[in-house]
Amino acid sequence: MGILGGKAHGLVVLLRLGLPVPPGFVLTTEVGRAFLRDGRPPPGLDAELAAAVADLEAAVRRGSGDTGQALRVSVRSGGSVSMPGMMDTLLDIGLAPGNTGALERAIEAVAASWDTPRARTYRDLHGIPQDLGTAVTVQAMVFGDRDDRSAGGVAFSRDPDTGEPVPFGEVLFGRRGDDVVSGRTRTRPLHGLADRLPAVAAELGEGLRRIEQHYRDACYVEFTVEAGTLWFLQVRPARLVGRAAVRVAVDLADDGVIDRSEAVRRVSPEHLRQARTPRIARTGLRDVLVRGIGASPGVASGRVATSADRAVRMAVDGPVLLVRPETSPLDLHGIAAAAGLLTARGGPASHAAVVARAMGVPAVVGAADLVVEAASSRAGDRVLPEGTLITLDGTGGEVVLGRPRVEAGSADPHLARLLGWARGEARP
Repeated sequence: MGILGGKAHGLVVLLRLGLPVPPGFVLTTEVGRAFLRDGRPPPGLDAELAAAVADLEAAVRRGSGDTGQALRVSVRSGGSVSMPGMMDTLLDIGLAPGNTGALERAIEAVAASWDTPRARTYRDLHGIPQDLGTAVTVQAMVFGDRDDRSAGGVAFSRDPDTGEPVPFGEVLFGRRGDDVVSGRTRTRPLHGLADRLPAVAAELGEGLRRIEQHYRDACYVEFTVEAGTLWFLQVRPARLVGRAAVRVAVDLADDGVIDRSEAVRRVSPEHLRQARTPRIARTGLRDVLVRGIGASPGVASGRVATSADRAVRMAVDGPVLLVRPETSPLDLHGIAAAAGLLTARGGPASHAAVVARAMGVPAVVGAADLVVEAASSRAGDRVLPEGTLITLDGTGGEVVLGRPRVEAGSADPHLARLLGWARGEARP
C-alpha cells in the first residue's frame, strides 16, 4: 500500500474480487515525492505516461466501441494513509490522442496538493508523517449525470451509526459522485436505488458482501451508475466509531469471521468512551431549535461560530460550535478547534460527517431548517447571532439553545458482551 497508495490498492482489491472498475493506471508515491522534491516529473515519466495513456485509450475504446471522442479521465490522489477530502481531485479532463500535456499538469497539481496547508494540518492532527507523498490514480471517467438511469453514490456495508448489518448510504440520480460527498446537494437514502434500478441495487449489495468478506470488516465504497451500469470507484475500511464499532466487532465474532480476542483488540479505549456516549436529557428537548442527522456521536456545547477562522479565534476563550452551510477541506482548522460541528446540508457520507467521525468531534449534518449567514444563523424563525450558546446531540441529531442537562446513554448489550470477553468470561 505504501507504493500504490490506499486508493489504488483498493481498486486492485475490487478487480481481484471481480467487481467492475473503470480502467486506469497509477503513478506511485515515489513519483509523487519526486514532484514535491524536484518540482518536475522524474526522468523517463513522459514516455511511460504516453504508453499508459495509449493503453488506457485502447481499453476504453474496446469497452465502449466509441472511436470518435477524446478520452476523458479523472485524476485522484491516494496516499498510503487515508486523508478524506484533504487533497485535490480533478475530474473530466479531456486528452487528445498523443497529447499527454494536460494528464501531466493534472498529475503535478494533484501530487502538489499533498503539501497544502489543510493537508499538512490534517497530518499533524493525526500523527501522519509529512514526507510520505501521494500516489496519483488516473482512470477513465464514468458519468453519473449521463441520463435518468445514471447516478452517483456512496455506501457502507453496515449502518455507520449503529453497526446494524444492512447496507447504508446516499445516492443522487443524474448527478456525479462529488455532489454526494460535498454535502452541497440534498441526497436520497441508498434504498432509493432499489426503487429505481433494482438490478443495480442488487449488484451493489452483492459487491458490498464480497468486499466485507475480504476485509473482514465494515467497508465504505464510492460508486457511479452510468446508463444502468454499476462501477466501483473506491473502497476502504469504514472506520466506524462508538457503538457501531463495538457492534461490528461483536457481530463478526458471532459470525465466525474473527475470533473473540481479535474483536476485543479491534475496539479501542476511544471506541469504548464513545460507546457510552451521553445524550441530551429528554427534558432538554422541549425547545429544539433544529433537527438534523446525527453524524458523529457525543454531546457538545459551545458558542456559535459561522466560519472556520472565527472558530479558531473564539476557541481561545472557550468551547465553540462551528456552524456552516456545508464544510470543505478549507474548514479543517475550524473543525479541529471546535467542540462540535453543525451543517445545514449534507448526509452521513458528506465531508462534514466523515471528517467529524475521523476526528471524534460530535456532529449534526443536514439540518434542513438551518440557514447560515455571514455573522449569524437562523433556525426556523429564530435568529442565532454569532456567540450564541447552543448544544448539539451527535447521536439523535437535535440542536437546542443553551446548555441542557445531559444524561448517560442507554445500556448497550453488545458492549456488555465485549467487555465480558475482555475479562475472559465465556458469555454467549
